[in-house]
Amino acid sequence: MKALLIGGTGPTGPHIIRGLLARGYDVTMLNRGSRDSDAIPPEVERLRGDPHFPDTLETALGDRNFDLAIATYGRIRYVAEVLNTRTDRLITVGGTPSYRGFADAGQNFPAGMPVPARETDGLVQSQDEGKFGFLVKTTEDAVMLQHAESRMNVTHFRYPVVYGPWQLRTVIFEWVMQRCRDRRPHAILPDGGLTLLTRGFSENMAEAVLLAADQPQVSAGKIYNCGDERQFTLAQWVEIIAAEMDWPLDIVPVPDAYASPARELITFYGSSHHQLLDLDLIKRDLGYTDAVDPMEGIRRTVRWLIDNPTAPDKLSEITAFYEIEDRLVDLYNGAAKAAASLDHNVSDYHHAYAHPRERNLARDHRDR
Repeated sequence: MKALLIGGTGPTGPHIIRGLLARGYDVTMLNRGSRDSDAIPPEVERLRGDPHFPDTLETALGDRNFDLAIATYGRIRYVAEVLNTRTDRLITVGGTPSYRGFADAGQNFPAGMPVPARETDGLVQSQDEGKFGFLVKTTEDAVMLQHAESRMNVTHFRYPVVYGPWQLRTVIFEWVMQRCRDRRPHAILPDGGLTLLTRGFSENMAEAVLLAADQPQVSAGKIYNCGDERQFTLAQWVEIIAAEMDWPLDIVPVPDAYASPARELITFYGSSHHQLLDLDLIKRDLGYTDAVDPMEGIRRTVRWLIDNPTAPDKLSEITAFYEIEDRLVDLYNGAAKAAASLDHNVSDYHHAYAHPRERNLARDHRDR
């Protein structure tokens, strides 16, 4: 059996490749060749070609055919068009910006994405609702049309924010880790960091793709959300990463509109509304469960980044916000002190239902 993986050097690629090899596939990897990974086994055939353009993809593939193709990179609509004569089975990976409310919470009423968002919930319908989200949505349509027209058996995944070794964008990790390295006492978070944003550890997301590869009939023509089963709030992410760095950070809540030092922690620099995906379909259809506990996944990623540090110029983008962060903390502390001086005399809570201490009384001791 022959399998093609387009991409391969990102966070999920090495795990998908090892999974395919373990299943007996001869694996070919195609990408631009702009970076390599020592995690790719030597027996994998490597092709160089740019999957963003159909002509370069055609040239790189030549007359090769495959039993299975998985596309995690490139312009997926072009990839599907080129591969429909080279394979009967295609698995593609996209993302969640196709959901209405993802980039602009105000597109929905009430504001924000549904919590959690199911595969059947509303998608971006025009460029006016978000140019990138509409591009993602129309790409999904183009890929799934290949299945509808019986050209290929297609399954598509809406990847969440993926974390793990070999990830190019490690925003939340370096944001926290650099503050720990610099022995910062605090970190501001929008609205206290209570946002839930679906993330997925790289090995877990590879497991999701491999489950679809194992079950082509069950997953045929399906679009799946995926992500870790266990999710953490933004504040919990900061707490876990800081603990692994052995430097606790005091989380200071700041209204979302003014939390500029933490803006990049919110996808698309959007609002602090939840972006939580429903995983019921992939769990029910494919039997998905986390291969790696997300807490362990976070710790592994921290350790990998310690051994493979981010370029200093990227870290300077983080430290540039320290001054305004400190000023925001001072403002918060002043406001909190003023708020604490107000009369907050609140009566004790007692729920509404009667709990009589004696028999045959019309009302209990609290006159309920």
